Amino acid sequence: MQRCGARFVVGTDLKSIAVPYHGGLHRFAIFTASVTLLLIVAGALVTSNDAGLSVPDWPTTFGSFYKIPRMVGGIKYEHGHRMVAEFVGLLTIILAVWTWRVEKRRWLRMLGLAALGTVIAQGILGGITVLFFLPPAVSSAHAAMAQTFFCIAVAIAVFTGRRWIEEQPRVELDARRPSLFTLTLLSIFVLYVQLLLGAMFRHNGLSWWPHVIHAGVVAVVLSWTAVRAISVYSHIEAVRRPAIIMLSLMVGQLCLGFLAFITRVMWGKDAAQPELPMVTSTVIHVAVGALLLATTVVLAIQVWRHVPVSFEERVPGSERKPVAA
Repeated sequence: MQRCGARFVVGTDLKSIAVPYHGGLHRFAIFTASVTLLLIVAGALVTSNDAGLSVPDWPTTFGSFYKIPRMVGGIKYEHGHRMVAEFVGLLTIILAVWTWRVEKRRWLRMLGLAALGTVIAQGILGGITVLFFLPPAVSSAHAAMAQTFFCIAVAIAVFTGRRWIEEQPRVELDARRPSLFTLTLLSIFVLYVQLLLGAMFRHNGLSWWPHVIHAGVVAVVLSWTAVRAISVYSHIEAVRRPAIIMLSLMVGQLCLGFLAFITRVMWGKDAAQPELPMVTSTVIHVAVGALLLATTVVLAIQVWRHVPVSFEERVPGSERKPVAA
């Protein structure tokens, strides 16, 4: 089966099934991803303000499922975070059902279900962090799961877009080693490691130095990936644009990480409570990190589509020819 633009051509009889564009679903997926970024910011506000146990029970809030408590002190951060999380959960249910009903692409319907499963797991992990008094490992897993869900939501927005469905992709085989696709996967991996190290540091489960040292690894890998994409495939806009955005976000993220380190470790280590510079720099650092990870995932998706890996196959009676993997 050969992928060809918005159609899937089966065999040699050229039977094809058109994949329709659903503008409403695409816009709703974008909205869901946007609200998810807001949820990540709300979660960072909870952690940065040490408000994780301001509401000591779960799934209720001070014994109630529906009453809104007085939004004072840390309660406004913790309960506000829960309210945004509930809204994201509702949006995800709608997105999964909508995708399942209108999408012909079975793998995309399954991705919608994966989004639903991820948001459920995220809620459970959030509850466990409260019930067991913020264990660093669970709290870090909660943070990583949030970013995973954000990436899934962004991916659904990409796959339901008009350009993905209707354009004829420009394809160029990649015979380099390591391939650009391999580099994008490596970039995603090192970003996840950095995410976990940062979460463990924020939740007092790890010292700051592994996070800081690994930031250098992230800078090298992402720079390598972005430079390869921009220098070799600049004529493919779908690859060039996310590569430029990824590189820009990485530079900004390194600067924000340095600022967050200064305000948290150097200036705020003896503070009686979190101070505004530390809270602000940390929250923005977390938000930009989420955008960086999602952009890297988008780059990997576009590279998979436009720059497939090739290998050399021995054809009897002829020279080696590159073949798409």
